[in-house]
Amino acid sequence: MAIRIVIDGYNLIGASTGVGLSVRDIEAQRENLIKRLIPYRKTKHAKLTVVFDGAGLGRLSRSREIKDGVEIIFSMAGETADSILKEYAERFREGLTLVTSDRDVANFAISKNTVVIASDEFLAVLDTSEYQEMKGVIEEDEEDERKDKKGASRKLPKKERLKEKRLKKL
Repeated sequence: MAIRIVIDGYNLIGASTGVGLSVRDIEAQRENLIKRLIPYRKTKHAKLTVVFDGAGLGRLSRSREIKDGVEIIFSMAGETADSILKEYAERFREGLTLVTSDRDVANFAISKNTVVIASDEFLAVLDTSEYQEMKGVIEEDEEDERKDKKGASRKLPKKERLKEKRLKKL
């Protein structure tokens, strides 16, 4: 079964550049992000949706396009990308992995039992995936180190275990 991942586009771009977004090069940054996500989607067989704010673009309706299997959604004027992300969390709940560092959106998604991955964590996964593809490295299953330990339980809380499990799938 394919993993469904919904990404807060501008949030991820901001995390990757480390600086604020400028209007001049925003289109180039969007295109660069999509180019990075296309090979990731193909290798992981994930259903990827990237959501961007379209309010500044003067869009009268929500627009949707698909580029090499990656779904791209722009919000319409008067609507934020956050509201679309919350809509996805409400609709797909635990079947969704949401990539955002926005606290409001993350807290809402967690309340709906959606797994939330911070943008910087997803960037690390994306970087690793790109490196492995470039070097031709085949992923091997890693043994869980906690299984061999004795003593008091070191079991993570349920939500953290679910997040770790989802990160391993990514």
